Amino acid sequence: MKYARAVRKTTITAFLCVAAASISLVASADTTSYRQSVEKWRQAYEAELKSDGGWLTVSGLFWLHEGENSFGSDPLNDIVLPAPAPASAGSFEFRSGHTIVHVKPGVTATLGGKRIETAEMHPDSNADQLAIGDLTLYVHSSGERYTIRLRDKNSHLRKDFTGTRWFPVDESYRVTAQYVPYDKPKQIEIQNVIGDTLSETILGYVAFTLHGQELRLDAEVDGSDASFVFRDLTSGHETYAASRFLDTKIEKDGRVVLDFNQAYNPPCAYNPYTTCPLPPPQNRLAARIEAGEKIYHHAAGPASHRQTTTN
Repeated sequence: MKYARAVRKTTITAFLCVAAASISLVASADTTSYRQSVEKWRQAYEAELKSDGGWLTVSGLFWLHEGENSFGSDPLNDIVLPAPAPASAGSFEFRSGHTIVHVKPGVTATLGGKRIETAEMHPDSNADQLAIGDLTLYVHSSGERYTIRLRDKNSHLRKDFTGTRWFPVDESYRVTAQYVPYDKPKQIEIQNVIGDTLSETILGYVAFTLHGQELRLDAEVDGSDASFVFRDLTSGHETYAASRFLDTKIEKDGRVVLDFNQAYNPPCAYNPYTTCPLPPPQNRLAARIEAGEKIYHHAAGPASHRQTTTN
């Protein structure tokens, strides 16, 4: 579930402080204040989603093949960029998992804010973002495969966004759980939505009671942060079929607050150019979680750029 952690760091950083403030408010506030804190969190979540760096700007996913992968707006390129990008902007030289970008003379491109002509780009690195005008390209790994992911500030997915939809805030879906470390870290394999296998290390799980039902979820733990990829009996009906995400903190005594009112959709609920993980079997709950984000309603019409594959 490393992807869930990456999602949290890249799209939810702006409102983690809001979530933390929400937890502290609940301890002494009444139901109205709690509801307002959750609504504020949801507003911050949607604002980040719609931002220049939000998931709605992702508008292409191009599989790298060994050797040269040309890019530019000319349709004969391996990686076709939207206009007004240069017709021939350069190439990504991909060999044995390493990617070096070569920018053609006269093309203005920056990497990490510095103008470059040639540089190595590491997978899923915030420092290795190649910017050309309003476009950003970076290397993304999906299992053992590598892609170039394209971000476009003018993406139709962003322009046509119809807004998030949520269950009414229900405080009964905010529960206290106990984090239980495994005696030995558990190695698991999960798949993502495009069929690639991801290897994960799970350090522990949380056990909790929800509406009288005993449940547990394997947790991805990073320091005191815990995140979950889960599915429940609303999935595919009221909520997104593949999964939902939930983030929280682990207190020093192992106490964890799970607020399913803040359960949210993975990027693939909005965007076909993403590679979200599917939940492991143990995180598919035999319970209805009628809380958090509902299925996204897409705008009518085709997406801006079809997903491109090159093998």
